[in-house]
Parts: sequence; C-alpha cells; structure tokens
Amino acid sequence: MASTMSSTPPLAPWQHPFEVDPHARQRMRRTAWVVALTFVTMVFEIAFGYLTGSMALTADGWHMGSHVAALGVAVFAYHYAERHAANPRFTFGTGKVSALGGYTSALLLALVALGLVWESVERLLAPRTIAYDEALLVAVIGLVVNLASAVILGAGHEHDHGHGHAHGHGHEGDTAHGHEHGRAPKQQGGATVAETIGRAPVDPNYRGAFLHVLADAFTSVLAIAALAAGKWGGWAWFDPLIGLVGAAVILYWSAGLARTSMRSLLDAEDFGALEHEIVDRLQRDGLTRVTDLHVWRLGPQTFACIVTLDSSQPESAQQYKERLKDLSALSHLTIEVNRTPAGEG
Repeated sequence: MASTMSSTPPLAPWQHPFEVDPHARQRMRRTAWVVALTFVTMVFEIAFGYLTGSMALTADGWHMGSHVAALGVAVFAYHYAERHAANPRFTFGTGKVSALGGYTSALLLALVALGLVWESVERLLAPRTIAYDEALLVAVIGLVVNLASAVILGAGHEHDHGHGHAHGHGHEGDTAHGHEHGRAPKQQGGATVAETIGRAPVDPNYRGAFLHVLADAFTSVLAIAALAAGKWGGWAWFDPLIGLVGAAVILYWSAGLARTSMRSLLDAEDFGALEHEIVDRLQRDGLTRVTDLHVWRLGPQTFACIVTLDSSQPESAQQYKERLKDLSALSHLTIEVNRTPAGEG
C-alpha cells in the first residue's frame, strides 16, 4: 500500500488556484480610510442640512452616503475575496463578490434617491427658512473632505503590469484525454496589444470609487452654489432644485452600477475584441476551426475561456495554448481538440 501511494503523481500541475490581486490589500486599506472619513462627513452634512433647512446640503450628505455604501461594499469584497480565495465551494474563485455587493448597493441607493426627490419636491411646494451661513460652512467642509478622499484614493491608483497566470485543460478528441497546464510567462518589454486585449482596468471597483469621489466633489460645488444663490440672490427655490439634481446624480450612478453589476453576474458582458483575438490566433494555420467559444469574467481583470477546436491535422492542446500564452487576462483556459476526417470541413 505504501509503495502504491508513493507512486501516485502529484496533483499540483492539474489544480487551478485562483490568486487574489496582490494590490488588493493596499487598496482595501486606502478605501477603508476614505469610508471612515466620508461617513463622518456624511453624518455631519445630513444633520446640519436638516438643522439649517438646506435640502442641497442634505442631498450632498446623502450623495456622500452613496459613496459610503459603494466603498463599504468594496472593502467587504476585498476582505471576503481574500478570506475565501482557497475555498473550493467557489468554483471559479471569489471574483464576483464585488458584483453581487454592487448590485445590492445600487438598489439601496435608488431608494435613497427617491427619498431625496420626495423631500425636495416637498420643499419646493412648502419652502423653509435656511440658515445659509452655517450651511455654507458645512458644504465647504464637505468639499474639502471629497478632495482629500480623491487624494487618498489617487495615491493608490497603481498601474499594474500583467501578472495573470493561465491554466489550460487540454482534451484531444482522437487520443487519450490529457490535461495540460502551464503558467503563462510574463511579457517582456513594453506593453503590446496582446497584453491589453480583454483586460479590465487595474481594478474597476477602486477606479470607480475614485471617479465617484470626484463626482461627489462636483455635487458639493453645486450645494455651495445653491446656498450662495439663496443667500445673496434671494433664490430660495434654487436650493431644493439642486436637491433634485443631487438625487438625479445618485439615481443615475445607481442605475449604472446596477446595470454593470447585473451584466457581470449574468455573464452578459461583451468581450468581442478578446474573442476575436482568440479566434484569429487559433485559426491562423488555416486548418483549425473554432467550433465553440465561451469567454466570461472571473474577476476584475481575469477571464475564463472554453474553446472547442476542429482540425484535420490537429496539434496538441499545449501547442494551441502556446498561441494564447501572452493573453495573461485568461486565467483559466480549457481547450478541446477534435479531429476532422480528411475531406470534411
């Protein structure tokens, strides 16, 4: 029994661990700092908005709340993905945790936006007195916090180079079924088209958080403009109007987040450029045809691919895999090769 066990080949070459982005922990820390800073400011602005009667300031506070929710989901996703990276229950890793959280967050933010619309319309129909001096002070503080948050997130906006690894399953139709696995070598020299095709931004959640913080700074500017118009121009109606604008920004962002997250969850994204590149490379010999191809997202910048090939003079799965080795975004690659009888196809 001992000799039989000792002759068993190792399984490591046939296994497919899904690695966590090595920069994720740094991004999680930076995002957590922004969450804390934004949350404190959000509470401050909402409280003063209601105390001073400024709907614009309240809208800006709730808009900050939208970023607290989004950034909080991002922090949770980083933590959860890292904690469960080796959990075999996640067949293709934990890359879609952020998409699920993003969709849930989008639904909640839509409810917040509808609440702001109700409140702003109510203020338009029944105007209230606004303490402009206090409201302006808090709005300026909110703007400063937004800019500080942008700096914190911007400092961690790394430009990563490809570090993905490709694992290929090879199934050859007319021979014994073999599994061929390998780690894609790192691209040497400057970036090429092959490196960038099919690759998502460095981290969509992190980049999205950075862009939304900038958008939040813009909303703060709107709040300041509304309060200034009310204080020095006597345009009291302008404040709830800007509240409606703030609600529209939140609703627009939540709709976009829901749409993007849903497409990722349902594998309904368009990867035409990546698919075209894969087909071109596999069919370049003029003898091989791609008869079935499926590409879907596993994580922010990693993809899986299942492809079936048909050829009268087939190569090995490993040889076909070599044609795709520098597409580092393909972290999980399965190739099935079938032999076509001479004269067919």
